[in-house]
Amino acid sequence: MPHPNPTPRQIHSSGPLRGRVAVPGDKSISHRALMFSALAVGESRVEGLLEGEDVLATAAALRAMGAEIERGADGIWRIHGVGVGGLLQPQGALEMGNSGTSTRLLMGLIASHAITAAFTGDASLTKRPMGRVIEPLSRMGASFTSYPGGRLPLILRGTNPAIPIDYTLPVASAQVKSAVLLAGLNTPGITRVIEPIATRDHSERMLRGFGATVEVENSPAGRIIAITGEAELKPQRIVVPGDPSSAAFLVVAATIVPGSDVIVENVGLNPTRAGIFTALRMMGADITELNPREVGGEPVADLRVRHAQLKAIEVPAELAPSMIDEYPILFVAAAFAEGRTVARGAHELRVKESDRIAAMAAALGACGVETQEYEDGLAVQGNGGEAIAGGGTVATQLDHRIAMSMAVAGLYTRAPLTLDDAAPIATSYPIFFESLDKLRGTNAMQPA
Repeated sequence: MPHPNPTPRQIHSSGPLRGRVAVPGDKSISHRALMFSALAVGESRVEGLLEGEDVLATAAALRAMGAEIERGADGIWRIHGVGVGGLLQPQGALEMGNSGTSTRLLMGLIASHAITAAFTGDASLTKRPMGRVIEPLSRMGASFTSYPGGRLPLILRGTNPAIPIDYTLPVASAQVKSAVLLAGLNTPGITRVIEPIATRDHSERMLRGFGATVEVENSPAGRIIAITGEAELKPQRIVVPGDPSSAAFLVVAATIVPGSDVIVENVGLNPTRAGIFTALRMMGADITELNPREVGGEPVADLRVRHAQLKAIEVPAELAPSMIDEYPILFVAAAFAEGRTVARGAHELRVKESDRIAAMAAALGACGVETQEYEDGLAVQGNGGEAIAGGGTVATQLDHRIAMSMAVAGLYTRAPLTLDDAAPIATSYPIFFESLDKLRGTNAMQPA
C-alpha cells in the first residue's frame, strides 16, 4: 500500500547554499532515550528529541505499555517510567509505521516480559526481515508467530524469566545487538553479545548512563558486550545531539553546489556513526570541525562545509558499519565527482526501508547518471563536478533516505527532477525542505 498521502515534489536547481542551520536530534539516540527512560523509575527529561514519525511510533508503543510520555510547551519531553520488568500488556497492536529501529528494539524490550504484543507496520516495514531478531530472542525463551519469511505483522509472546545467552552477531547490526541487550536487562544473569565487526555503540553508552552494568572488552572473536540482568535504571536528563545522518544531506549539498559555504550546527560525531564524513574527506570534501565538545556523553561539533571538487574513490568496506544509512547520499556525492566511485561490502543496503542499491541505481539513472549495480554495492560514474541532467521522476520507494538524497541531487541539475513521493521524509527529518530553503534563501522545491 502507498504512503497514506503521497506528496510528489519537483526540485529545481538554484544558487549556492549559505548560512547556518541545525539538524534535528539523532534518531538512534532519540529511540533509545525514550525506551530507557520508560524502564527507569521516576521522571526522565529529554531535550532535542527528534519529533519524526519513527520516534513518535516508539513513544506511542511505550505509552501503550504503561509509560507516561508527554512533550512540554518548552519542547522538553518528560517520561515517567515503569521500571525494568514493569511493562504492561498492550490492549491493541503496536503500530510501527516505517520504523525498523522501533520494531526490533521493542521486540527485545518485550521479549523478557510475560506479555504478548502484536506488531504491525506500513508496506515498506512489512518487507523488512525480522528473523535476525527473532532467532536470538527465541533462544532466550520468547516465541513468535510471524508472516512468512519472518516479517511483519507478527505476534511476540514474551517470557519471564528469560534465559541469558551468549550470542555472536551473524551480520553487523546495532539493532540486533541492542535487541538482545534490551532483553538481557530483565533476564537473570549475564547476557553477552559478540560482534565481530563493531557497530554503533549508543545503547552501551546510554545504558551505562542509566545505571545498568555493561562491560565491553575486545577479544580475538570481536567486541564482547556483557549486560547484567534484572537491572535498576535511574531516571536521567538527556540532551540529544544533532543527527549525523541528517547532517550528511546538508554536507553533501554544500559540497556539490558551487559557491556554497554552510555551517551545520551540533552534529553528533560518535566514531561508530561518522564514516560518511571520513569517506567524503577522502573524496576531497572541505569539512572543518568547529567548537568540538561533548553533549549527552556523545562527541559533537559544528561542521563548516564549503564547495569542493570531489574525486572518485574506492570506499573502504570497513567504513560500512559506521555509515550504512548514508550510502544513498554518498552515491549522490559520487555522481558529481571526477571519475568512477565504487562502494561495496554493504549487503545490508538490500534490506533497508527499500533495496537501497537498486533504488539509487534507478533514481540516479533517471537523472542521467551511469551506475553499475553489484550485489553488495554500487559503482557511480561521476561527471567531474558539472550539473547532472535531471529531468526524470524518481521513485522514492517509501524510503526517506532515497527521497532526501535525490532532493539534494536536484540542487544542481540541468532540468528539474521530480520525487514521486516526498512524504516519507517526515519519518526522520520533518523540516528537511525548510532547512534547505533557509540555506538557499528561496523556496525552489514546490509540490509537483
